[in-house]
Amino acid sequence: MTARRLVSGLINMGCNVRVISTGKKSEDKFTVNELKFPVFDKLIKSQGMMFAKPDADVLYEAIKWADLVHFVMPFFLSVKGLEIAQKLNKPHTAAFHVQPQNITYSIGLGKSKLANDFLYYLMKNSFYKHFRHIHCPTMFIANQIKEHGYDAETHVISNGVAEQFTYKKTAKPKEFENKFVILMIGRLSKEKRQEILIHAAAKSKYAEKIQLIFAGKGPQKRKYEKLSKHLKNKPIFTFCTQDELIKIISYSDLYVHTADAEIEAISCIEAFSCGLVPIIANSPQSATPQFALDERSLFIAGDADDLAKKIDYWLDNSDERKRQEIKYAEYGKEFAHDACLQKMILMFEKEIKEFTEKSLSIS
Repeated sequence: MTARRLVSGLINMGCNVRVISTGKKSEDKFTVNELKFPVFDKLIKSQGMMFAKPDADVLYEAIKWADLVHFVMPFFLSVKGLEIAQKLNKPHTAAFHVQPQNITYSIGLGKSKLANDFLYYLMKNSFYKHFRHIHCPTMFIANQIKEHGYDAETHVISNGVAEQFTYKKTAKPKEFENKFVILMIGRLSKEKRQEILIHAAAKSKYAEKIQLIFAGKGPQKRKYEKLSKHLKNKPIFTFCTQDELIKIISYSDLYVHTADAEIEAISCIEAFSCGLVPIIANSPQSATPQFALDERSLFIAGDADDLAKKIDYWLDNSDERKRQEIKYAEYGKEFAHDACLQKMILMFEKEIKEFTEKSLSIS
């Protein structure tokens, strides 16, 4: 979604943009086949992901057309694309969207410093060391890559929130009229820690009235369904369109973000931009705590008891929650997508200028 919004936003601002990816062919897209890994395909697909085959002919055609190449992911397609961009002498920038923990949590090594440091090292030496400019969605991840020896200039630019995500409140559906609706958005994967919210809901003094909604899909769904069987109200697991998501946000009472690892969590920004008070895991490996306006919107990461206390506080104090809803919605305006796009364009222009100057000095 981040990549799609970037593309559509740049086109609306007058840029000519073409995408290289898997999927359906279109006029402004260079399509490559899926790269399959039989042993891991099920896990990869459960995360809503697939790898792209690094087709050199397609990459050559696309990169030859471009004035600048922006790489969104550091995987096989991008590694080959970078090689071709260098051969064709094309300016190039990259984004840092893949936190090592997104991978290590899936294989049971999420808290291993050795494993995570190794992935930072691997991504740097196989890919990121070849860039002058790297887009980082938050200062948190910019600091992380600096600490791991990345020496490119970092550009801290939010991925941005679409203009549709603004303050909006609607009546709850009839089946939720007498319940407190608590929403979490994100992949159902280990590093997101949705089980903490399930445990906290059971510990809350409002347990009988809490309705959990998890908007997302992923490999942990069956586990969470089984884990939540004891709850009075069966949680809803759904994967929805943007319009459907905005509707759910508009009638929810609270937003909870339990992730241990997160580069930005645009879903959290979208939720509070619509006027939903968040409660966020205060994890040292997550950027999301920076969005809390005060301590009432933070809980000890991994601690269901502390999360239950914060949930109870906000449900006890509905008037204060409504005041904070307005403050959060106002804060959300700082992440408007158009403003973020302008910053991205400045990064692209800086790379083109420096690339041209270096080429002229060499010649």
